Amino acid sequence: MSAVRLVLADDHTLVRAGFRALLSGVPDTEIVGEASNGHEALGLIERLDPDIALMDISMPGLNGLEATARVKKERRRTRVVILSMHSDDEYVRKALASGAAGYLLKNASEGELQLAIRAVARGDNWLSPGVSKPVFAAYAHGREMRRGTDTLTPRQREVLQLIAEGHSTKDIAQQLALSVKTVETHRAKIMERLGIPTAHRLVTYAIRTYTISHDP
Repeated sequence: MSAVRLVLADDHTLVRAGFRALLSGVPDTEIVGEASNGHEALGLIERLDPDIALMDISMPGLNGLEATARVKKERRRTRVVILSMHSDDEYVRKALASGAAGYLLKNASEGELQLAIRAVARGDNWLSPGVSKPVFAAYAHGREMRRGTDTLTPRQREVLQLIAEGHSTKDIAQQLALSVKTVETHRAKIMERLGIPTAHRLVTYAIRTYTISHDP
């Protein structure tokens, strides 16, 4: 059996080192690339075509959920396992809605990590034992309704995350290589689609929405 090729994406160097140490004990696996944010992860996935991407749910600029959604949209063969400290249903729902094939808690043992990789590599899904199984069942049967930021385009969600991180319109324009006017248009469209009447409420909404995606 050929080795399962992995990309590891987490903005914390020590966390990556921890997972790398755990994976060193898992036979027939190979980390072919590491990323510290969602944009880097997408670049590695495009270039290296790994079997699995272990993706932190919270990363600056482009979080793991948005990166996962883009992997799915681009129909990459790479399957994504979201890494998180949280077992709350809301986190799991967001991950599954983004197209994740698995949800692994960061306190997982080496044995669980190996089981998760094997399951996802053979085409199955994986949820850590501490995660609510009914949440996955609801998604698997298509019973969960799209809502909230799901009505936004990927670019609009990216702008919304940067707003939540406290970046100004000018900063966002520079980071995304857009004009200030284009970013302002995105903001206006976001407010229109979400029914948010003021810029202040938009900031409040952005912080509340993306706080759930920020693990320690």
